[in-house]
Amino acid sequence: MEEVTIERLAEEKKNSGNDEYKSQRYEAALRLYSEAIHLSPETAAYYGNRSACYMMLGDYRSALNDVKTAISIDEKYEKGYIRMAKCSLMLGDVIGTEQAIRKFLTLDPSNTALRDEIASLKQLRDLNERAASCYDKKDYRTCLYHCDNAIKIAPGSIQNKLLKAECLAMLERFEEACNIAITIMQSHSTNADAIYVRGLTLYYCDNLEKGLLHFERALMLDPDHKKAKAMRQKAKQLKEKKEMGNELFKTGKYRDALNTYSEALELDPQNKDINSKLYYNRALVNSKLGNLREAINDCTSALSLNDKYMKALLQRAKLHYNMENFEEAVKDYEKALKQDRTQDVKNLLRDAKFQLKKSKRKDYYKILGVTKQATEDEIKKAYRKRALVHHPDRHANSTDEEKKEQERKFKELGEAYTVLSDPMKKSRYDSGQDLEEMNHSADIDPQQIYRQFFFPTDYGFGGFQGGGGGNSSNFSFHFG
Repeated sequence: MEEVTIERLAEEKKNSGNDEYKSQRYEAALRLYSEAIHLSPETAAYYGNRSACYMMLGDYRSALNDVKTAISIDEKYEKGYIRMAKCSLMLGDVIGTEQAIRKFLTLDPSNTALRDEIASLKQLRDLNERAASCYDKKDYRTCLYHCDNAIKIAPGSIQNKLLKAECLAMLERFEEACNIAITIMQSHSTNADAIYVRGLTLYYCDNLEKGLLHFERALMLDPDHKKAKAMRQKAKQLKEKKEMGNELFKTGKYRDALNTYSEALELDPQNKDINSKLYYNRALVNSKLGNLREAINDCTSALSLNDKYMKALLQRAKLHYNMENFEEAVKDYEKALKQDRTQDVKNLLRDAKFQLKKSKRKDYYKILGVTKQATEDEIKKAYRKRALVHHPDRHANSTDEEKKEQERKFKELGEAYTVLSDPMKKSRYDSGQDLEEMNHSADIDPQQIYRQFFFPTDYGFGGFQGGGGGNSSNFSFHFG
């Protein structure tokens, strides 16, 4: 009597579960089916119903477990094989799906209930093969496309999701890859592939230490994990080389540091974050060794991998500045200011612009052929020597073009001498003060300077008594 009551109660629970299932209240239905199973654990149909409920909730693994229990109770439970095929397909288990379909058709060869699953299984197998082929060719973008299509058929496939995550990592979509790996790790904490993919995202985001730990943990769970082995080796080598290079740099062994950083850069060209830092570090070494052009190239390489790398941008600007490439220095400081509007960067940009402006002036030292340290006497001697060479009267028989060129040079000599022979003007010129006011060409008569220099006695009382003005035709001087 008691047994009949329990069976009736179990059946009532199942019927109530069916009502909830039809109303799409799957959580409530699940609870009622579980109560029915508790009352009557040897009834296959109860497990089958709960399996259907799990499927609607997206828990295909639990659904498969229930249906396996149902079939173990009743080997001829046809609905059980149908659900087994569906669950296996949803989980991406090709072999499991094939076996369930085969068993179902053995029981009822003419039944077409699994016609769609048979077609989907063929499609899934094809997509898996294509994805594997693309992965082997390192065509991660196409592999990702096939993975996405496979996941539409098998939304519960951990294998396809992790392959997708790995492709995303190789395509530098690290956040998406990380999210997939972490989600799987939360429900499958010992899944070596998920831990490996999480390690990849850390490794490629400049977290060598944590990446290495994840590769090692994956190998603890699966000692034959080939990918984890390869990445652990690569991560260890990169970490060691980078640390060795840093130590050599700190101790002043710049040649050895240069070689070590160069070796590190060859280990994994795909690790952009680490390599950008290695290029920057090598730029610092090249700067110390006086290889400024190589240092600039290294900074450029670092920025090509990470265009937001402020240290590399400022270092390149500094190198351009030191090489007097002021236009390039200004460009870099302007880029830096867009990222970092601090007073320090503003000051660096202001100074570079100032130096650029200075560099575009006429170089009076170069015109006179003297150094910036030249004495007053050396400046006079230089002017005397060059003025005699470029005086227009010396080129009276030259072509019009040559006369014009010599007159230009003669005039520039006068400008240069006027500024550099006057201590105050020279000081202002050297410091770059009043750049806008330093253009004296309009106010300078080169002939007058020449006459003052070579014929000072004619400028005693009442001035020079010869030809007038600055036109060379009014002044004649014969060279021997």
